[in-house]
Amino acid sequence: MNKRVYGVLGISSIMANWNADFSGYPKTTSDGETFGSDKALKYPMKKMWENEGKKVLYIKSMRFSDGKKGEEVTLIPRTLKERYEFLFQIDDLKNCKDIKEVLKNLMTAVDVKNFGATFAESGSNISITGAVQIGQGFNKYEGTNPEEQQILSPFRDSNDSKEEVKKNSTLGTKIVSNEAHYFYPFVINPMAYKELVELGVTEGYTEEDYQNFRRTALVSATSFATNSKVGCENEFALFVETKADTYLPSLSEYVAFEKTETKNKIILSCADFLDQMGDRIETIDIYYNPQTTILQGVPQKTSLYDIRTQKEG
Repeated sequence: MNKRVYGVLGISSIMANWNADFSGYPKTTSDGETFGSDKALKYPMKKMWENEGKKVLYIKSMRFSDGKKGEEVTLIPRTLKERYEFLFQIDDLKNCKDIKEVLKNLMTAVDVKNFGATFAESGSNISITGAVQIGQGFNKYEGTNPEEQQILSPFRDSNDSKEEVKKNSTLGTKIVSNEAHYFYPFVINPMAYKELVELGVTEGYTEEDYQNFRRTALVSATSFATNSKVGCENEFALFVETKADTYLPSLSEYVAFEKTETKNKIILSCADFLDQMGDRIETIDIYYNPQTTILQGVPQKTSLYDIRTQKEG
């Protein structure tokens, strides 16, 4: 792939919790600004790829413990070494002395091909900078507030020592945002794998890899319907394809979000400098929901698509 891609991915969260911290509340910076980490965006993409039968290395998977010496058999997460052995059908990574084989295997995993990897296992100390780099997704909606819901359990707590508590159902808590709109910047640099191509362990980041990332990035949040993520949807995507030697700033800084009486409004302030770049910009594609959203400040060369159908119009 002989081009670079810059863009923004927008996620809406309506009475949902897109990315919680360890307290269960939506993640915030030290000054109270709500944001989502890049891991929160990558995880639904990896789950989608895994469900499609693609090889995904960096994702939690479980196995039963060995239960040696009469120990209780429990369900435990695989280590990175165990996940690698399971994914690539290898008996023991320690017996693999060919680092080239390890690199080749890693680059066949779709998450590694996109996001890179840090792999320090059994004598293999490998660091791969991913072709796809995703930043932190900041909430652009000023009316965001956390909501705490009390949940009544159908079961009493048998471990509580207080008799009056034992007789009653236990309470749980679900924490959501009333509404939030996250915008993630990303950049795709296929030259990140130039050295690995020269080493003969990968063909590089291809157009097929890019189209696979793009396809998944447009729908993965919507498809990932867990209890806390129901209400989280892909609502916006901007893809700016440029010449290989063209460098753009983080485009999420040029996105603002407002609400009108009837619709959401996404305001772009990058049109002026993108229009001035002429043929250094190859294509600009924007995906959004025209039923719920108004776009303002669209660059001249832009093709508009309905994010629900992905059809132009």
